[in-house]
Amino acid sequence: MDDPLLKQSYTINPYYRAVMMMFERLPWDIRPESWSSRRKFKRCKNAYSGEKAVILCNGPSLLQTDFSSLKNTYTFGLNKINLIYTQTDFRPNCIVAVNPYVIEQNREYYNETKIALYLDSCALKYGIKNRENITFFHTTRINRFARDCSMSVNLGGTVTFVAMQIAFHMGFSRVALIGCDHHFEDNGPPGAVVKSGEVDRNHFSKDYFASGQQWQLPDLARSEESYRLSKRVYEAHNRQIINATNGGRLEIFDRMSLKEFLSG
Repeated sequence: MDDPLLKQSYTINPYYRAVMMMFERLPWDIRPESWSSRRKFKRCKNAYSGEKAVILCNGPSLLQTDFSSLKNTYTFGLNKINLIYTQTDFRPNCIVAVNPYVIEQNREYYNETKIALYLDSCALKYGIKNRENITFFHTTRINRFARDCSMSVNLGGTVTFVAMQIAFHMGFSRVALIGCDHHFEDNGPPGAVVKSGEVDRNHFSKDYFASGQQWQLPDLARSEESYRLSKRVYEAHNRQIINATNGGRLEIFDRMSLKEFLSG
């Protein structure tokens, strides 16, 4: 939503925003996949109230994690987290993905895994089969934080923000980020679609986006705006997001080591 007048209308008139969201979501609402996914979201609403969770982001620092320490904690993997499986027997409790390039490139794994998946509804266009372990959701670019993800989830410029909303929906009171380096070697216009080089220098795997695959350059400013919104919502409900990343450049959330977070 790049039109400043439209942004202003959404901000000033909440009824206008509600009506526009309804029409934006209508094509998804009438699909049977939306009905089953909404039931799944309702079943997991506040199912983990008061518990901790860890969101595994995709920066190079993720490789410094002691994955054995996560075995008793609910974990959210993101996007192509499956590329780390060759290095560890760790498996996340669920995986969240929203980017169409990621979904298309990782389609084979998504169609085979039995791990719980939370996927943007666009995944249906890329051949992802509707199964019991998959929850699809409608995404919007409206600047809001979805406390209930059964209707729409805000993209917010980063899949990490989507995972934060789903974690809130599920009731987690403390959420830690690891591997959130918030820095990319490749630069260019935010959101621009580019072809990767032979080796990926921006993620935990050199094959994450490599050998000419298409991917979208990050929008770090928009991501930061989303993170600040997440921080406000979590804190308003007496919850907390912690940055347990080893290094990195994200300073919006309080920092704490993963060991301290898990033991606290």
